[in-house]
Amino acid sequence: MIDLFSGLDAWVIVSLTLALTFVLAFEFINGFHDTANAVATVIYTKAMPPHLAVFFSGVFNFLGVLLGGVGVAYAIVHLLPVELLINVNTGHGLAMVFSLLAAAITWNLGTWYFGIPASSSHTLIGSILGVGLANALLSDIPLGDGVNWQKAIDIGMSLVLSPMAGFAVAALLLIGLKWWRPLSKMHKTPDQRRKLDDKKHPPFWNRLVLVISAMGVSFVHGSNDGQKGIGLIMLVLIGIVPAKFVLDLNSTTYQIERTRDATLHLSQFYQRNAGTLGEFLALGKAQASDLPEQFSCNPQQTEPTIAALQSSLAGVTDYRALSAEKRVEVRRYLLCLDDTAKKVGKLPGLQAREKADLEKLRKDLTATTEYAPFWVIVAVALALGLGTMVGWKRVVLTVGEKIGKQGMTYAQGMSAQITAACAIGMANVFSLPVSTTHVLSSGVAGTMVANKSGLQGGTVKTILLAWVLTLPATMGLAAGLFWLATKAIG
Repeated sequence: MIDLFSGLDAWVIVSLTLALTFVLAFEFINGFHDTANAVATVIYTKAMPPHLAVFFSGVFNFLGVLLGGVGVAYAIVHLLPVELLINVNTGHGLAMVFSLLAAAITWNLGTWYFGIPASSSHTLIGSILGVGLANALLSDIPLGDGVNWQKAIDIGMSLVLSPMAGFAVAALLLIGLKWWRPLSKMHKTPDQRRKLDDKKHPPFWNRLVLVISAMGVSFVHGSNDGQKGIGLIMLVLIGIVPAKFVLDLNSTTYQIERTRDATLHLSQFYQRNAGTLGEFLALGKAQASDLPEQFSCNPQQTEPTIAALQSSLAGVTDYRALSAEKRVEVRRYLLCLDDTAKKVGKLPGLQAREKADLEKLRKDLTATTEYAPFWVIVAVALALGLGTMVGWKRVVLTVGEKIGKQGMTYAQGMSAQITAACAIGMANVFSLPVSTTHVLSSGVAGTMVANKSGLQGGTVKTILLAWVLTLPATMGLAAGLFWLATKAIG
């Protein structure tokens, strides 16, 4: 990080500093906005004192970001179409980043202020989609090409299905606990526990499960949501100072050779499957010299792109030896080949084994482009962890008392938290962003229905309304801001 600002113009330094501040502010807000959900049940049930719960939640959020990897981060980044990612310049990058961040922060603060458990994931994804669609309109390209729709559909499905799964699984878990121990004290609310047993805290084992599951939710929240911040920072760095971040400059000689070998194996893969892929890739019909001066990602140019990339990496043992322009060029080739390989993998006619081989080649291709410097991970972890420690009271009250018609029992809290931790953990395994807010809130709602407590229609309608409106509202806001920013920079 020491040489981050070296050699940059003053206006670029100011812009970069502001952009990084915006991202870290988003993660800080995400901390107190979303993490309140992670500790809502443990605070409401008095399993832990509020400030102790929030402190440890912050610590586990920090650890989640630190150990979570970057799979979800680049799932977010690749919502934008490959053309926008490979042709970004400093001015365009600034407009893109500030527009989506301003939209996301505005919506997050508004919903937090009114105590609505809205989703930071929905907010961020809506903002990115808005920028992608606005860029398509401004660039006179089809709206269908303005966003990576396949990635958007995958993420959309995870965002829609995870709350449904949370509702059903938490309800079934509570039903199981009531069948197993129908007379247990875990089926009391904190008020009932205080009035009937004259005890302030849950029974020991219930308290232990509540604490462990709350910290589990905090850890997986950090891993999932923290990666979104990492992805945003990488968008900032690649958009504003591309020469330093388009490739991982700390890549070893082995990693560079592995990338180069992947292009050779990719070429061999395509030749081996020429009967199926020949027409789609125009195999044997294009030369390296056919690449247009203004590079665009076209499957018909796959062979020339592979040849150009192999030529660019010939004899290279350290990415720092490449000029700034050459690094940008290498990244463009790698992203384009990966995008084409992804499309090839969806074509009919390829055997399952061949598709598996292609996925392995894609991982090798992106090994030195899908990365995050350690300082980025630490900065996001700190912002999320510190944000966790403030602003939690509004959402805790909503989750604990305003979803159901009666207060939450200890068993309900355990069921909702265990379900949320497992659901978000599974999403991390498959590199899919999900909403901690909606998974946990739907889990609580599921336990209220299973407990025959009933739901408070007003609160549920407000949460559902926020769930429905977040995407279109943030898409519209981000698109409008991007349009204004683009016009301003000319």
